[in-house]
Amino acid sequence: MIDDTLLEAEEKMDKAIEVAKEDFATIRTGRANPAMFTKVTVEYYGAPTPLQQLASFTTPEARTILITPFDQGSLGGIERALRDSDLGVNPSNDGKIIRVVLPQLTEERRRDYVKLARHKAEDARVSIRNVRRRAKEELDRIVRDGEAGEDEGARAEKELEAVTKRHVEMVDQVLAAKESELLEV
Repeated sequence: MIDDTLLEAEEKMDKAIEVAKEDFATIRTGRANPAMFTKVTVEYYGAPTPLQQLASFTTPEARTILITPFDQGSLGGIERALRDSDLGVNPSNDGKIIRVVLPQLTEERRRDYVKLARHKAEDARVSIRNVRRRAKEELDRIVRDGEAGEDEGARAEKELEAVTKRHVEMVDQVLAAKESELLEV
């Protein structure tokens, strides 16, 4: 029972780190990256559809992305969704593909993105701590109900703390890598 609780907590913490990595991938850096467009949704036949499902992406140059829609009828909707997104890009449409040239990031914009990355990292840390709190409550309940001894409960709590610490450090490492990537000119 205790091992199941610890295993479940570790799996949830792993998921929190994966979500943080996905969030970091959506933050724009100086380089073109198709992951930037994962949060963009396009109005397609009356339904909001993720851009990743409507088009393919190629990066011929470091700061250029070519978006080729699978259905040419969705070209205008994709262009509108890109313009309205918070990416700060100005797409150009040539009738077959959409070309997105990413402007050079200013120092101020880089610092804003670093702040955003730190905020997302803190969200991940909070999520991990919430998982720890719920697991600790479950461990306390197990000990209180007599399903396990107090020594086992104390050992499990120490193990839970070690797992939590390791996952928080992983978030910090991912954040440090993203910050260095953002501040690189």
